[in-house]
Parts: sequence; C-alpha cells; structure tokens
Amino acid sequence: MTPIVSIIMGSTSDLPIMEKAMQFLNDMHVPFEVNALSAHRTPDAVEQFAKSAQQRGIKVIIAGAGMAAALPGVIAANTTLPVIGVPIKGSVLDGVDALYSILQMPPGIPVATVAINGAMNAAILACQMISLADPALAEKMTAYKNGLGAKIEKANQALSEVKYEYKIDS
Repeated sequence: MTPIVSIIMGSTSDLPIMEKAMQFLNDMHVPFEVNALSAHRTPDAVEQFAKSAQQRGIKVIIAGAGMAAALPGVIAANTTLPVIGVPIKGSVLDGVDALYSILQMPPGIPVATVAINGAMNAAILACQMISLADPALAEKMTAYKNGLGAKIEKANQALSEVKYEYKIDS
C-alpha cells in the first residue's frame, strides 16, 4: 500500500494535535505517512520531501506548524500538490502567529488553511479533495457528513428530555 496523504509536522510536540488527522484518515481507510520536518532546522530535507512527494504517489500534504509556521509555505513553494496548513497553538500568541504565517502566502504559493489546531478538518478537506477522483471515498465522505446531521438530531432529542420549570419545548 502506498501513502496518498502525507502528514508533516514541524516537531513531534505537534503530535497530539496532528493525531486527529491521522485518526480520521485511518477511519476513512486512506493510506498516509507521517514525518517530522522543520523548515528552519532541516530546510534541505523539507525541500527534498516536497519535490519528491508527487513522484511517490502523494496527492495531498497536510503540514502542521506553530509559531513562525513556515513549514506549509516552504512545502507549497516546492510542489504543485495541494498543501493544507494546520496552525498549531503553543506560543504566547496562542497560535495566532502560526495562523497569520500560514494564511499570508504570496500569490502563486497557496496554502489552504484550517483553524488553529484544526488537524481533523485538514484530514476531512484532504479526503474531500481525493474523493473527487475516488468514488468509494466519496461515498464514505457522504456517509460521514450525513452522520454529522444525525448526531445533532440525537443531541436535540436528548435536550428535549432536559426539564426545567420555565423551559418551553419547541
């Protein structure tokens, strides 16, 4: 089995956040790989990774980074594959610095960006991209999205059981 999604993080300290992406891809049966690469500490390795990813069968790259958060942009500068950036909270600026760094890419070097610590949404977006050419994954994604609505319906049912003297059920 060859990975089609690559999850990259600037440091293994990002693992607790990025595991949410790994779990979603695993649940959807999407083969993925995981590596720690640093745009600042291993720039040559990042460049080599990005330039070889497509030849290795990767279709989407998810890159998580905190603070200066250069990793997603450096990867995007070296590949034509879609790159999804995950800003990681961890600095005194609560991840806003990483968010701005990932969002503010120059023309021609786009990085799709999810919420701070939004690794699961990055995996969902990656699956949606891949499902454009994969009918089986598209079915799984449709079922997943339908399941989200069912969860809300179930939550509303549970809320209807909550009783207060002045609560009016609609």
